[in-house]
Order: sequence, then structure tokens, then C-alpha cells
Amino acid sequence: MVNLTSSRAVPVHRYLRHPHVSLPQALPPHGAEVGKTRTRYGSPTYSRRVPGASGRVLVVDDNKVIRQLITVNLELEGFEVVTASDGAECLEIVHRTCPDVITLDVVMPRLDGISTAARLRADPRTSHLPVAIVSACTQYEVESGLAAGVDAFLSKPFEPAELVRLVRRLAGQEEPPSSDGGHPAPCVRHPGGHRTGGHPPAP
Repeated sequence: MVNLTSSRAVPVHRYLRHPHVSLPQALPPHGAEVGKTRTRYGSPTYSRRVPGASGRVLVVDDNKVIRQLITVNLELEGFEVVTASDGAECLEIVHRTCPDVITLDVVMPRLDGISTAARLRADPRTSHLPVAIVSACTQYEVESGLAAGVDAFLSKPFEPAELVRLVRRLAGQEEPPSSDGGHPAPCVRHPGGHRTGGHPPAP
């Protein structure tokens, strides 16, 4: 497990809301990070989907080490990864990279994760994209994220396997684990605001 600590962290559990809806393929902008490298605009790598790829994830975090950590673990599971260093860059590239899932840190320069999620939800072109917060959140940030339309939360520090399971769930590739499957099912939000599965957030 990655040893990342935060004095402001409270226990945060995962929530899932929206089913995955695919977007048409498009090219990343000039200079957008893809994995640990930078891809030039028009590179054939993103002229079409890479055969066999599990999907494309846009990872947004101002910490380069965290971006690389998430990237490596997702790439090992067959995902294509594009990264952005803050919310403003995310909004600049999201329409060109057409991700299947977006992960956001909370505290970032220029535009934080909660505000980024709200803008993604307000744009009809991205309103359906699955969005997860991967961060050590306060209870207030969890509540603000839910209000902004965030689909899921994963607290830092996290197990890489938990990250992969969460992304697969958001991408619509994995069914919820059974009650005796060894992993608690994430809380799922239903119309009307009630939740099933998993555990509620700490008060």
C-alpha cells in the first residue's frame, strides 16, 4: 500500500452513480501526457483505439508521483492513460482525449477537483462521464463532491487493486462483488437519494 498520509483525511468510502457511456474517439491535444510520456498532436497512437485496451482514463492530479502511480497500475491492467496536472488542464483536453473514466484529486492549482467535476457535469458533452475523486477528503469535501455529481470516492492511501476495481466498475467492466466475495460492495446511489451496499461515510 502506498504510504500517503494527510492530517485532514477522514474515512471515505466509494460511491457509484452513473453507468458508463462511451464517447467517440478523438485525438489528444499537443503536449497532453499519455502515461509517462508526452504525445504529439496527431500521433497515430490515438488516431483510434488501441486493440485490446480496457479503456481510456484521464488522471488529474497536481502531484507527479501520484499521477505516475495511478498510471502504472492502470496501464498494467490494460488501460490507456492520459494525465493532466490540474482541473483547468483537464477541461482543456477532455473533449479531445475522450476518456471513458476521469479520476480527480481535490486540492489542485487553478481549478480544484470538486469545481472540475461540477463543470464536467454542467457540460452536455461530458455530463455522463464517470468521475471519481481519488484523494484524502474531509467530510465536507465528500458532501460537496456528491452535490457536484461525483460518482465515486477512493481515499488516499489506497491499495492499487482497489483503484483498478473502482475504475473497472465505473467503466462498466465489472459486476459488484457478491456479499461473500471478500470485498464490500461500494455504496450505490439510487433515485431518491437512498444508498445500498458498502458503508456510509463517517459522520
